[in-house]
Amino acid sequence: MTPALSKAEAWSKRISPNDKLQIGVIGCNGMGWSNTNSHLKMKDVDLVGICDVDSNVIEKRLVDYAKLRENKPKVYADYRELLNNKEIDAVIIGTPDHWHCKMMIDAVKAGKHVYVEKPVANTIEECNLMVKAAEKTGKVVQAGQWQRSGPHYKKAIEIVRSGVLGNIRLVKVWAYQGWMKPVPVVPDSAAPKGVDYKFWLGPAPMRAFNANRFHFNFRWFWDYAGGLMTDWGVHEIDIALYAMNVKAPISVMATGGKLAYPDDASETPDTLQTVFQYEGFNMLWEHATGIDTGPYGRREGISFIGNNGTLVVNREGYEIIVEREAKGYGNWGANKMEPIEAFKVVSGGPSHLDLATQNFVDAVKKNDSSLLNTHIASGSVAAINAQMGNIAFKTGRKVYWDASTGMFKNDADANKLIRANYHNEWAVPNV
Repeated sequence: MTPALSKAEAWSKRISPNDKLQIGVIGCNGMGWSNTNSHLKMKDVDLVGICDVDSNVIEKRLVDYAKLRENKPKVYADYRELLNNKEIDAVIIGTPDHWHCKMMIDAVKAGKHVYVEKPVANTIEECNLMVKAAEKTGKVVQAGQWQRSGPHYKKAIEIVRSGVLGNIRLVKVWAYQGWMKPVPVVPDSAAPKGVDYKFWLGPAPMRAFNANRFHFNFRWFWDYAGGLMTDWGVHEIDIALYAMNVKAPISVMATGGKLAYPDDASETPDTLQTVFQYEGFNMLWEHATGIDTGPYGRREGISFIGNNGTLVVNREGYEIIVEREAKGYGNWGANKMEPIEAFKVVSGGPSHLDLATQNFVDAVKKNDSSLLNTHIASGSVAAINAQMGNIAFKTGRKVYWDASTGMFKNDADANKLIRANYHNEWAVPNV
């Protein structure tokens, strides 16, 4: 028996259905704590380690946790020390995007299973490294694209794959975010007391502290994230590409910019349209801040447009809009499809996030990645495609993807943006 098998058997024996799963969280301000709180709805999960570069956030979360459990988690300022804690079985990574790759790879190398917040990473290279690390270590790694765990999304995907919509030539994915107002320009300042700002920057370029770049608003700055394309986009793109059974585009082009709030502090585009060409269909991503009325009157969603009908799905449910007359193009038949009853989500059941974290815990207990709804290898597809959309926007031209090489064709500028560039003495992980 190999040492690896012995370790797996020991793990399975220690983490039985009757045992407590011991977790740690790295980055616990926003979604990091939402993910943690979701895990803690399971009575067989305890938080034993909590890490953040902002001690103010840690103090707040310790108060929150004391209302849920009796044990007191150990506190860490450096995530590497948390990973050295042998009591911890799995970690939640809820940091800004630019930290996901390094932390996830260090975690699986330390023998931890991982629930990593979306988007998987901030570059295509990092996404690929994370998939490789999960495969190499055999650890259970769930991507935080929790829509995949929603029952009505699963039903919608089943309908799309059944063929009843006919030949699907266009998929639309969108996020219209009326709540988003301009980010006011503020001067650089000293970091708040209790914040290790240098550690927060980590592999990102060194910059003076600015409140706009910290905590929630980091999403709108290229150093740390990819704007709405990777923030909301990965959720919607994930469902679209998973339903259509595709991974990589043939080409991508994007246009847009800061058209709503041209003078605010953010860098990423507040208005964007991106066309992804796949074999047999196109996908159109669009987002706009300050506007709530998106396609089909929905703030966010996915639509699969077929010859026989269109399926529109979002977090509120799904409906099918039947074509008035099916033309029967190609081999899809001329019969008009039968109406399919719409489904509307009702309150009171488990949230889709709770279903995703339960799925993760079940897979960890069985030490079986095949049970995951959104394994890192599958979840990375949406992140990689979203990054391609941002690369097309940054280059200002149509880019062509070569799936055989994992590079753009004859485009040095675009290929440069695939790579991760780490700063401040941090190195891109070696897998």
